[in-house]
Amino acid sequence: MFKSFHGYHLVEKYHNRKKSMPKNDILSKAFKITVVTLISLVLWCLPSEAYGIADLTLTEQRTIAVFVFASLMWLTEGIPSWATSTLVIVVLLFTCSDSSLLLFTQHAPETLGTVIKYQKLMACFADPIIMLFIGGFILAIAATKVGLDVKLAHMLLTPFGKRSENVLLGFLLVTGVFSMFLSNTATAAMMLTFLTPVLKQLPASGKGRIGLALAIPIGANIGGIGTPIGTPPNAIALKALNNPEGLDLAIGFGEWMMFMFPLAIFLLFVGWVVLRTLFPFTQKTIELQIDGHKETGWQTVVVYVTFIVTILLWMFDKYTGVNSNVVAMLPVGVFCACGIITRKDLEEINWSVLWMVAGGFALGLALQETGLAAHLIETIPFNEWPAIAMIIGSGLICYLLSNFISNTATAALLVPILTVIGTAAAESLAPFGGVSPLLIGIALSASLAMVLPISTPPNALAHATGMIEQKQMMKVGLLMGFIGLVTGYLMLIGLGKMGVI
Repeated sequence: MFKSFHGYHLVEKYHNRKKSMPKNDILSKAFKITVVTLISLVLWCLPSEAYGIADLTLTEQRTIAVFVFASLMWLTEGIPSWATSTLVIVVLLFTCSDSSLLLFTQHAPETLGTVIKYQKLMACFADPIIMLFIGGFILAIAATKVGLDVKLAHMLLTPFGKRSENVLLGFLLVTGVFSMFLSNTATAAMMLTFLTPVLKQLPASGKGRIGLALAIPIGANIGGIGTPIGTPPNAIALKALNNPEGLDLAIGFGEWMMFMFPLAIFLLFVGWVVLRTLFPFTQKTIELQIDGHKETGWQTVVVYVTFIVTILLWMFDKYTGVNSNVVAMLPVGVFCACGIITRKDLEEINWSVLWMVAGGFALGLALQETGLAAHLIETIPFNEWPAIAMIIGSGLICYLLSNFISNTATAALLVPILTVIGTAAAESLAPFGGVSPLLIGIALSASLAMVLPISTPPNALAHATGMIEQKQMMKVGLLMGFIGLVTGYLMLIGLGKMGVI
């Protein structure tokens, strides 16, 4: 998280609290790491016949063991999620690639199976989708440095006036729009900072304060649905959908926004209705105070123009012919050349998120390159499964997991295996739009998981204000999750049947 961002102190406080949690106790971590490692080693060393998959090769068996290791480690958080992802790539490089240790390659070709080109595994760290996220991070840092975030917040919130219910809607929508292009965590921290003076104006006994405080995590979580860079699960799903060697559906940035942006806006209005109903205001008007760092000068103009041009190129990538991943490099080049982004600023990019995403890409690559994906397709009769149960069931599983573990980890875990399932069941999924609703549904479900303070960083930051009880967050989170899942899947299946996605 970049330190120059408005509200960084809240993020720092949140991470410090995480470090002091009992679950991060050394003995607890050691136990988790030991158990997960032992299970993975057993799977690694089992006779191939024990899997019940005919002609299972060594590289395929190792991939299964690595996949289980990543899954369990992401679930238990024995080590940080980004560290698990990095370890996944390292283990695959040394044991399943064409540059593995000789110890792991001295077998007959038919026993060893297909190895992965080491260049492909290492390229996961610089995948075009990773570049897309770097472009988003650079835009956010530059916007913060010149005060564009504060100016936009003031400009966007002012039209909502002083009526309490309208101010609530303003915070929901503005938080949602910001989180479509900035980190959800950074957006929540910034908007909570702007919200603090507003909350002081409301009576301590009023429920409106709770509604306003909850508006920030709801806006941040739901807003991320709207664009491919809004949240990492979107990028993970898009990577699988657009993989030239896989599904190759060529869904662009603008195409994603065409159907996900309206859904995000609709759900933000639903959130407004839910919050104003559950937490009505006793005070009818609120004075907005948006203070912060604002700069003027040629660098500010450069940031403004580049920001607008980048967003427009992203939205109309299908018409310009420039891929959205390539567009992401425009702000990187311009801001670095103009001295707006310095070497110190580059250190503030959230590299742990990028490494986390890279590990998910590596798992998907291993499934495909070793032949394990094709093997599973031949062995398991996915095509006989009810398509609608596959689509909705996978979303519910993702929703449940994402409430307890990182939504990025959940997507990284589910997308590779669902890509395999979707490919195998393409015929039965065809009437519902094919694989697209299946994988986009995962990104949607991950963002809608906001029941607990631990579900997402925006939830944790809002809960840390002391104004929200866990039962209040659960009630709102469950309502928004139910409405969001029903609406989202009806939209995705409907668009799929019409052939739009």
